[in-house]
Amino acid sequence: MRSIAAAVVIAVLAGCATTQAPVTTHGNVAPPVVATPPDDGLAPELVMKALSLIGVPYRYGGTTPETGFDCSGLVRHVFGEVAGYALPYDAKGMSTLGRRVEAGELQPGDLVFFNTLRRPYSHVGIYVGDRRFIHAPSSGGMVEVVDMAQRYWRQHYNGARRLPL
Repeated sequence: MRSIAAAVVIAVLAGCATTQAPVTTHGNVAPPVVATPPDDGLAPELVMKALSLIGVPYRYGGTTPETGFDCSGLVRHVFGEVAGYALPYDAKGMSTLGRRVEAGELQPGDLVFFNTLRRPYSHVGIYVGDRRFIHAPSSGGMVEVVDMAQRYWRQHYNGARRLPL
């Protein structure tokens, strides 16, 4: 099952690997570093589960596909279903778990955090690759994938965490 899910995630993200700018040293240009989805662990299943929830309506406090999701409810549901984790009920609580990840080291399945309510770590999503993440946006919205390179998300980014899978 994992190999099938990994293949599907790779197919979904085909051509979407994150590439860092080439590094120049003494006039030589190093080849770009390409981050690829991990080929083991639960990251591919996490991403597939999250992608399967696109279009579920936003609902404050929502924790299931039937009732809708808020941002932390979506993340909690995905990690609970796939990895058996019982995560905290809010983004701030989730921001203390796992280990800190630099933006250039993001991998599918990492948690990404944003300041959307004038307080740090007030919004959370799941990184899917190619600078994109999936989240439950806000009232009236639906679970969606967005580009972290968009000005709004760049300006409100707080950091990322990687949970052991």
